[in-house]
Amino acid sequence: MQKFEYVIRDPEGIHARPAGLLIQEVKKYNCTVTLENKGKTADAKRLLAVMSLAAKCGETLTVTVAGENEETVATEIKTFLENNF
Repeated sequence: MQKFEYVIRDPEGIHARPAGLLIQEVKKYNCTVTLENKGKTADAKRLLAVMSLAAKCGETLTVTVAGENEETVATEIKTFLENNF
């Protein structure tokens, strides 16, 4: 299992467009990706779950990746977040 933290930089936080992009990215991988914010967790392959985190700018997401090629997947997701959030 790989775990890392990411601070949201998008002034609007997690909203529909970037959440949809994140889900498309995560669905490429054959592993489980979970997001956590303020004690709530969400499956990163489900739009409504990700949106329900209501993560705002400046808040920290904890991202957990478990499964096939988890180290590579964690690195790729971190890069994706840095470029889109």
